[in-house]
Amino acid sequence: MNSEIKIPLNKIKITLLTIGSILFVVAGYFMLWSFTGIIAILFFGATGIYGIIKLFDSKTGLKIDSNGITDNSNATSIGLIKWNDIYQIRSEQVASEKFIMIDLIEPEKYIKKAGNGIKARLMKTNMRMYGTPISITSRTINYNFTELEKIMKTEYKRNKNAR
Repeated sequence: MNSEIKIPLNKIKITLLTIGSILFVVAGYFMLWSFTGIIAILFFGATGIYGIIKLFDSKTGLKIDSNGITDNSNATSIGLIKWNDIYQIRSEQVASEKFIMIDLIEPEKYIKKAGNGIKARLMKTNMRMYGTPISITSRTINYNFTELEKIMKTEYKRNKNAR
């Protein structure tokens, strides 16, 4: 069976996150005299720009098929994650945000795929903090977290040794 599950990006949530980023940039501007203001402008400016780019992104947020999981849902998205490169799928919660963690057999392979830029640094931070460079949240996709986790685990079991 060659099923394909496509989950779109949630443009409403992305719009709200982008507006929030812009508001924090404005707040940072009024605190420009402080280090906090500069950090707010830099961080939320970057997330605002990323949000605007995602609003015009026509790619599927997440695709699950017989090849693996193709992730385009967040700033550390790396594209196709092959089933045979995964050894476990688990969930973590940080504050009120839930994440699906994709534990890899060779995490460095995917970090190298990101290159030497900001994405690779973010993936290395994820690796240090959570033991994996790849995390997926349902915040920017249009799907229920619990259902997404269930589907990913089911498809992983079905496909991990198929190739």
